[in-house]
Order: sequence, then structure tokens, then C-alpha cells
Amino acid sequence: MEPKQPPHSMDRTPEPLPLPGLASEDALATDRQFATNLSRGLEVLRAFTPSSPVLGNQDIVARTGLPKATVSRLTYTLGLLGFLSRVPGNQKYRLGAGVLALAYPMLAGLAIRQVARPYMEAIARETGCTVNLGMRERLSVVYVDSCRLDPGNFYQPDIGSTRPLLASAIGRAVLLACSADERTALLNRLRVEDPQRFSQERQMWTEDQKHFRAHGYCLSRGEWRPEIHAIAAPLRQSLHEDPFALNCTIAASRNRDNLLERDVAPRLREAVRQIELSCAR
Repeated sequence: MEPKQPPHSMDRTPEPLPLPGLASEDALATDRQFATNLSRGLEVLRAFTPSSPVLGNQDIVARTGLPKATVSRLTYTLGLLGFLSRVPGNQKYRLGAGVLALAYPMLAGLAIRQVARPYMEAIARETGCTVNLGMRERLSVVYVDSCRLDPGNFYQPDIGSTRPLLASAIGRAVLLACSADERTALLNRLRVEDPQRFSQERQMWTEDQKHFRAHGYCLSRGEWRPEIHAIAAPLRQSLHEDPFALNCTIAASRNRDNLLERDVAPRLREAVRQIELSCAR
């Protein structure tokens, strides 16, 4: 005799999992597979930024909203494991070498970096632009490779640098590289996370979609930073499942006579075409 099933158990559809990088402890509170302690430990690591590289436990509490006792245990544990390093002379921490060692295998495993690198170097050499390869990380774009040649770019883009999704050309290009469902989910999350900012930046997204359809690349004339102009294009086919985009940035003072659009954009479009062809083979 077959065991009785709970009412409607065979008809219950499991809740769809959130996009990678958009999961939260609150949203997954009932998911028994979700490791809350691991999630909290990673939130502690994410609290450190280039502008705030040194944090104390109280700083981390303020940034993460985690209980003080929890933060104390996590920083102690992460310190013992080498992911945090105690700053001599005080009770504060900075990220440890373990974080970098953990990231390297991921970067080394991105085959698209090897494919794209020669094209990035060629554009940088021929135009003097800084050229970057980026992918989505939560609600931002993170650079996974960079060729820096523009001395007027004071923001020093580098591997691990992040840019906003809507307010940067490369962010909008990454959105264009996403599937329609993923793009809708990201835009919805951006609207919920910061309605005022989304309202201000939505027009950039609307206008750049039109520009991309007409010209084959996204364009930023200082939306992210007034001193920086940029063009970017999505990489729609890659050796990796995640969406990528390529950008070319230049100091606004150097973008005279529409240099980016006139001279750099054709090189960017051709580089993207060649990278996509190589990745499709």
C-alpha cells in the first residue's frame, strides 16, 4: 500500500531560485539547503571596500546589520582562516591574502579573458584608451581584466573594480548581454533596492537601448563620473555562461571631436565580433 501524500504535495511547484548574487538570508529563511552562517561570513567580507579597507567589528555591524556577537565570532574565525588580517596596534581588520588566493582560480578559469586579451591590448595601444572586460556581480559590474593606458583616468580601473549597472556604459552593456528574464529580474531588484536612484537612472537605460540598436554600442558621456567618457558593447556569446561586456574609457578632456565614437567605436565593434566568433568555435 502506497504511503499517503500530504494534500496537493504532488502539485506544489518549488519556488524559483533567485539569480546568482541576488540571494538574501531573509528571502531564503525557509530554504533548508541555504547555509546561513556561510552567507553571513561572506557578508562580512563584502563589507570591506576600496574606500573602507580597514574596519572594526562595530563598523561591520553597521554595514551588515548583523548582531555584534555574530560579527565578533565571524571576524575571529575569518582571521584564523586567513581571510581577514588584524591591523597592528588596534582592534580592526583588513582583508587577508586568503581572499586573493580564493579569487585567482576563478580568474584563471575564465577562458574568455585569454580570448579577449589580444583585442583589448590592440585597442588600448592604437587609441590610448583604457579597455576593460566586465561581468555582473550582484547589482554591479566587476572588471575581470583591464588594459590601462589612459593617464587621464584618475579612477585607476583594475581587476576587481566595480561599476553600477544603470549609470555606466559597461553596466548597460552587461544588461543587454543578459537573457530577457534575467534582465527583468535585475531591473526589478534595482527598482526595489533604491527606488529614487532607479527613477533617476532609468532614462539612461532607455536612451542607451536606442543608441545600441542604432550604433551597436552603449555610450556614456560622464553619467558615472563627469571626468570619464566610455563606450561599451555586450559579448553575447562566450566561453562562460555569465554575460560579459567590453568597454573603452577615456578622460573627458581627451574625447575631443567625438574621438570615442569616430575612431574607437569601430575597433570595439570589430573586437566584439572577433571574440564572439572565437568563442563560438
